[in-house]
Amino acid sequence: MEQPTSYELLNKINSPDDLRHVPTEALPQVCHELRMKIIDELSRNPGHFGSSLGVVELTVALHYIFNTPEDRIVWDVGHQAYGHKILTGRRDRFCTNRKLNGLCPFPSPAESEYDTFTCGHASNSISAALGMAVAAAQKGEDNRHVVAVIGDGAMSGGLAFEGLNNVSSTPNNLLIILNDNDMAIDRSVGGMKQYLLNLQTSERYNRIRYTLSKKFHDWGWLNEEKRKSLIRFNNSLKSVIAQQQNIFEGLNIRYFGPVDGHNIQALIKVLKEIKDMKGPKLLHIHTVKGKGFKPAEKSATVWHAPGIFDKETGERIVSCTEGLPPRFQDVFGATLVELARQNDKIIGVTPAMPTGCSMTMLMKEMPQRTFDVGIAEGHAVTFSGGMAKEGMIPFCNIYSSFMQRAYDNIIHDVAIQKLPVVLCLDRAGLVGEDGPTHHGVFDMAYLRIIPNLTIASPMDEMELRKLMYTAQLPDMGPFAIRYPRGRGVLTEWKCPLEAVKVGTGRKLKDGCDLAVITIGPIGNMAGKAIELYEAEHPGKSIAHYDLRFLKPLDEKMLHEIGSRFKKIITVEDGVLKGGMGSTVLEFMSDNGYCPTVKRLGIDDKFVQHGPVDDLFRICHIDTNSIYHTITHTLNS
Repeated sequence: MEQPTSYELLNKINSPDDLRHVPTEALPQVCHELRMKIIDELSRNPGHFGSSLGVVELTVALHYIFNTPEDRIVWDVGHQAYGHKILTGRRDRFCTNRKLNGLCPFPSPAESEYDTFTCGHASNSISAALGMAVAAAQKGEDNRHVVAVIGDGAMSGGLAFEGLNNVSSTPNNLLIILNDNDMAIDRSVGGMKQYLLNLQTSERYNRIRYTLSKKFHDWGWLNEEKRKSLIRFNNSLKSVIAQQQNIFEGLNIRYFGPVDGHNIQALIKVLKEIKDMKGPKLLHIHTVKGKGFKPAEKSATVWHAPGIFDKETGERIVSCTEGLPPRFQDVFGATLVELARQNDKIIGVTPAMPTGCSMTMLMKEMPQRTFDVGIAEGHAVTFSGGMAKEGMIPFCNIYSSFMQRAYDNIIHDVAIQKLPVVLCLDRAGLVGEDGPTHHGVFDMAYLRIIPNLTIASPMDEMELRKLMYTAQLPDMGPFAIRYPRGRGVLTEWKCPLEAVKVGTGRKLKDGCDLAVITIGPIGNMAGKAIELYEAEHPGKSIAHYDLRFLKPLDEKMLHEIGSRFKKIITVEDGVLKGGMGSTVLEFMSDNGYCPTVKRLGIDDKFVQHGPVDDLFRICHIDTNSIYHTITHTLNS
């Protein structure tokens, strides 16, 4: 792979205005240097790799043609925005990307005026961009252009279709750029994927059509109502001739493409031609995820976020995992396969994350019983509900922060009917470098108020296996299991699959001076803090209780705690408002107990990105913070 000896052009670009002074014939070199910069930086500081490489030419073309930040570019998800960050004044700080107190992992308006909208969850770009376009019109800002950049994976999300529907019926000049690389994180699935692969339209036809419509409008022959009627007739005629229906033009959205997304000159040309066209437009480009780095082009899923790698050889530098506990997601994947072998009613469902949640294990062994539904979390839950209504037991695995998008579906389509859907919330708690859009800290608070729903969190890998086995037993109804990103604590985790009595916690350690109540894997940190405190304070004893079930509560255990202890500490890796600590306070108050309760968890603010250990320390839920809270509580 050819490496530039220096970033001769890129180092002179401190803003898009600098980029616009570069001659068009030099833009391929700018793209080459930008691509090499991304490869160089991410080889040492991991991040989302393949997506950003795939849109280098598009990124350069957009900032070259449009007057950003006055013109708005709305990136969908933000995985692909590293080139955008480098070109918009953050080149020299890009080495801090995703690091504590460094650049944000995704575009953020708090970081730069060029970042027009919060990115992190898919499919919101069209709706947000339409809102901006309408706002510009309302304010008389007729010269402002608004562009939404959305991938083919994100286009499968329901919100994207809602946005398209509104775009078709609301006066606007929005430009939607559909970046079609046949990938989300895993390979894109569904009818939209196949449709986009087959879609073809003549560029010459579009050029002639635009010229004629402009002349008719100038001559007064074409007002807005006639234009819409002509578009509908024209689209119908084109569908008959081409024997192909264009879904976008069926919505009265002008379609252009497909265009080679790696031909910078072609992109510049087509963007110039359609930039000032009136009405909503969609430019369909084809790109290759990981473009310019052969290993990433060949294995896009692996290179979505590959970690540290050798930029010369393409070898990923993976830490030795021998002797380490497994990742929770892998315990989930292996256990799901075991359960599916035993119970033919079990089905696996995931919204575009089979690799991320390790449902690939079931997909490999039982592909007919595993469903990747695309980026469509609400559909995933309701689809699972439909199968459960007919006697199946779906294990629906969705990251905790993404499950927020399916909240109504959980209530309306699962909980009301008491359907046996097992909601597996991967990435619960603080997730690290992906930051506030991905931290799974709200689930306990937003789920515990839903009737008919069982909510549990395992402290270790064995507990996860037991809870999964329990969840698929007859008459369990909807059952949510939350567990974190990363590794557990047990190297010997393959325990027998056996049931746990729903609504029972565990007394892990007895004591008399203070009670610590935890839920989930954070109980391991609390256990270390208790051990450390007692070792340094002979004669003191602290009880440790693993609540295990947030709902239903182990009332017998809580009565024991309320009647025995005057001082209680609760520890959780979720928000304090409405979370596990709030639940304990409510129980104590409702039952006439009056202990002093100190709650540790996530304060009423969004937590930044950074290494998980640093974030635990910042949120005062690491081992040392728990230790100091025990000390302060017993001394007060």
